[in-house]
Amino acid sequence: QVQLVESGGGLVQAGGSLRLSCAASGRTFSSYSMGWFRQAPGKEREFVAAISWSGGRTYYADSVKGRFTISRDNAKITVALQMNSLKPEDTAVYYCAASSELYGNLARLKYEYWGQGTQVTVSS
Repeated sequence: QVQLVESGGGLVQAGGSLRLSCAASGRTFSSYSMGWFRQAPGKEREFVAAISWSGGRTYYADSVKGRFTISRDNAKITVALQMNSLKPEDTAVYYCAASSELYGNLARLKYEYWGQGTQVTVSS
């Protein structure tokens, strides 16, 4: 069982930066790959970024590649999403998720555990 709590969301102007953090509970954190997803009003939840259990592999949606960076600290049991050059279209609720597939996955259905989400709003 893994419990996830996101933090770091907020309101930022276009071009600005935010750093999201996800704190996990449980001793088996390193047995999971981690992902970030987002859901804008009226849209489906979509993949943003993922990282393998060791941090050695990372994956990004084309829409955020080069602007967002996912990282994890297995000792601190946290995963982060650094978001730079934010755009109004990045506005969404961002969710942290854990998957038992060690090497990362882009598919939402592969993630067994989810946080409650944190709101990110980018103003133009």
